[in-house]
Amino acid sequence: MRRTHLAALLLLALCLALLGAGCLSGEETTATADKVVGTLPASTTSTEDLPALKLEGDPTAGKAVFTSAGCGGCHTLADAGTNGTVGPNLDEAKPSKELVVTRVTKGMGPMPPFADQLTDQQIADVAAYVTQATGG
Repeated sequence: MRRTHLAALLLLALCLALLGAGCLSGEETTATADKVVGTLPASTTSTEDLPALKLEGDPTAGKAVFTSAGCGGCHTLADAGTNGTVGPNLDEAKPSKELVVTRVTKGMGPMPPFADQLTDQQIADVAAYVTQATGG
């Protein structure tokens, strides 16, 4: 019986302490860092990581890559006659060459990387095609 009373008193003390600290007020609080430690890289991409950025792409060859690699199954691109809805609508996104090369090479989210399936030249070609077709 004494343990029950002791446990109840401890629980009550904990609740009062939390209430006094503002933890049960219903207001959302967030922590803010006083000092950021570290630095961000000057560029998020590197031609070492993305060799296709060094290459000149051929938009005509890139359209063939876009079609054969199944890009239209996920992406909308009017020039290719595709209307996929899994990935971004490329006509609206108008991605840059750098972004296309990065995503095709490394993937992101539901998009898989294609670095093991496409050559660097094919990646450069599809990037040239997408940027030309969208004005990106």
